[in-house]
Amino acid sequence: MKKIIAQLSLVTMLILTSTAMLAQGPPPPPEDPNAGGGPVGGNAPIGSGIALLLSLGAAYGGRKVYQYWQSQKEELED
Repeated sequence: MKKIIAQLSLVTMLILTSTAMLAQGPPPPPEDPNAGGGPVGGNAPIGSGIALLLSLGAAYGGRKVYQYWQSQKEELED
């Protein structure tokens, strides 16, 4: 019973304090794009991140297919 109360109080404390731990305020609004300012969406490059996620997904899918083929091969041999 003491263990459950301790866990519940810990979880409650973490939930209540997490709202006070904000990282930063929002960035300032972008300048007018017609006046030569930056683009409206910002300058964050996402191309390399997408390529990385696609390659990791392909590797994971290939591994799963290989494991499936190996399990089917073992079942046919038995």
